[in-house]
Amino acid sequence: MQEYLKMEREQAWRIELRNQIKNKERTALPRVKMPEMDPQERICYQDREVNLGLDVENARREASRCMDCVNPTCIEGCPVSINIPKFVKNIERGEFLEAAKTLKETSALPAVCGRVCPQEKQCEASCFYTLKLKKDPVAIGYLERFAADYERESGQISVPEVAPKNGMKVAAIGSGPASLAFAGDMIKLGYEVTVFEALHEIGGVLKYGIPEFRLPNHIVDVELDNLKKMGVRFERNFIVGRTATFEDLKEEGYCAFFVASGAGLPRFMNIPGENYNGILSSNEYLTRVNLMNAANDEFDTPVLKGKNVAVVGGGNTAMDSVRTAKRLGAARAMIIYRRSREEMPARVEEVHHAEEEGIEFINLANPVEYFADEKGRVNRMRIQRMELGEPDASGRRRPVVVEGSETDIDVDVVVVAIGVSPNPLIPSALPELKVSRWGTIEVDPESMQSSIPELFAGGDIVRGGATVILAMGDGRRAAAGMHRYLTESK
Repeated sequence: MQEYLKMEREQAWRIELRNQIKNKERTALPRVKMPEMDPQERICYQDREVNLGLDVENARREASRCMDCVNPTCIEGCPVSINIPKFVKNIERGEFLEAAKTLKETSALPAVCGRVCPQEKQCEASCFYTLKLKKDPVAIGYLERFAADYERESGQISVPEVAPKNGMKVAAIGSGPASLAFAGDMIKLGYEVTVFEALHEIGGVLKYGIPEFRLPNHIVDVELDNLKKMGVRFERNFIVGRTATFEDLKEEGYCAFFVASGAGLPRFMNIPGENYNGILSSNEYLTRVNLMNAANDEFDTPVLKGKNVAVVGGGNTAMDSVRTAKRLGAARAMIIYRRSREEMPARVEEVHHAEEEGIEFINLANPVEYFADEKGRVNRMRIQRMELGEPDASGRRRPVVVEGSETDIDVDVVVVAIGVSPNPLIPSALPELKVSRWGTIEVDPESMQSSIPELFAGGDIVRGGATVILAMGDGRRAAAGMHRYLTESK
């Protein structure tokens, strides 16, 4: 890999670009800011994207900040190993379609990742500017989105090359980011790939879990169309383990499986009153709005709307839920989170956008009981104040109850966003499959191979809830591991 990167870096056009601007001038350039839709306008729409994207001038200017390092540590921070300097330098020289093509060498979903990946914790955290200069990193995520959007809007969408068919059929179960990354790599290697999805729409969490104001569905559809053009087949409304068993699929010629069925089982806190009407999981809430068009009057999917909406949790899903509630008309939309603001796992950008939109943050607080009206609809929640104690296993300071600190808040909708658990369907269909005590499938971390040799797994069914890009990294590792397994077992 290092030799390949060195060879790419020494191409004439890259050398010429490096010589055009002195390093001192590059590092003096300030990081570009992402244009955003006005907060008061955007909260009126579920499907208007908040971030508006860079224009050509700002994209090229930001790309010129990149030092084209000899040792590109940014790549080490990318779970799907995108050749970051190559795509960024292509933007700097104005070869935007080449930049998009570079992204597709290792990523099946560049337009998605450019929008929802936590680059600040990954590639940008490993940027030379961050590590050595202690300055704002190159805006790799913004540039990734720019290249993917430019290609789509140009109408000149490239389709990655695929190897001749090798006669072997493999299946991916679930159609979220892990499966899509897996399918993209396996189809390139010449396998016949079918993705089985239980729902009526392809995309998994990209469609049901992430609101359109962060990730528009039509962006996901373009990425899916590219995989279809490469030869990936998609089967909707197909539950592996019910519609057909693994044995049925083996009889149809499938020789290996990648399980990426996600973690769609919601968690609750098991506190008094949690079964009252108006209290629901973030999974249900977001699925109704994002996948089933509940916010659109032309559709008959119901969704609970409230004047005072509380969302319990501090991650990206909690931010998505509370911002959705605001767009559904909540006068008071609140985050209730048991730790401090600094320890919220949500992306800094998502918290910033929520603040701009008037979301109220009630930190160091935890629900202990719910109350309802005579019809059984929640109308009040009791919260208990917390303070931070010693760090726990996650490295964050553990919240400790402040005795006698209970207070009541008026609520008419509560969304619980405290995490998810794996769907038990696949493990129950395969009793010999090794799973953890949390219900996640146990795999070899390098190959993603499970205790059943022909079955590989990745994404939330292994991690129990993580980011899109980490799931995609699992999919790529699983593809490499499965390819080795099938090649060696011929």
